[in-house]
Amino acid sequence: MKTIVASPVAGRAVPMSEVPDPVFAQAMVGPGMAVEPEGGEQDAVAPIDGTVVTLHPHAFVVAGADGKGVLVHLGIDTVKQKGEGFTLHVVKGESVRAGQPLIRWNPESVRAAGYAPVVPVVALDASAEALSELLADGPVTTGEQLFVWS
Repeated sequence: MKTIVASPVAGRAVPMSEVPDPVFAQAMVGPGMAVEPEGGEQDAVAPIDGTVVTLHPHAFVVAGADGKGVLVHLGIDTVKQKGEGFTLHVVKGESVRAGQPLIRWNPESVRAAGYAPVVPVVALDASAEALSELLADGPVTTGEQLFVWS
């Protein structure tokens, strides 16, 4: 079954290898894409239909009915912000639809706090070969397809 993974934020799609964190850049948690977000305060949305299985102010995992989990991490080292500047719209265990707002945040505030606001979107426990149609480096809108997970 193919899963279309949508961008949780608008901005510029970049290869995971460009993320300034070796855990993501070397795909240690899984392959995927990243988005360099644009603009100020905004909502990060669910990349797939599913259930919120992990939820932190700066990150979440949505698992589809087929068990595929997609991790969205809002910025690098943003856990150090201890939730400041992030507003949750959902709770762990909630069923969500792709495109549904999950967390309100501000990439400009993340940057001002000294962190990279880049957003890794990771196919957890996937092989790189399982991903196809990865979006080329360039602009992406919220909800636009980032990649397909087979």
